[in-house]
Amino acid sequence: MQNESFFLFIRFVFTGLFLATLAAGVVIWKNQERLFGVDASIPSENGSARTYSKVQILVVWAHIFLLTGSFALLLH
Repeated sequence: MQNESFFLFIRFVFTGLFLATLAAGVVIWKNQERLFGVDASIPSENGSARTYSKVQILVVWAHIFLLTGSFALLLH
């Protein structure tokens, strides 16, 4: 009986984290140009540096999304 309540608690926590990760993804998507666009204060930054930063953020977000989703659904 105690294990069921523990797994229910874990499921609730990771469901909340999963929803927060989805919300963060929406914020990143909507503010993409402001976050990864051209910055006048960094004149040496080129398009490849901005793309590299965008890919790093996308990969980290995707890993967090998959981990929280799998724990929320208890697929581990």
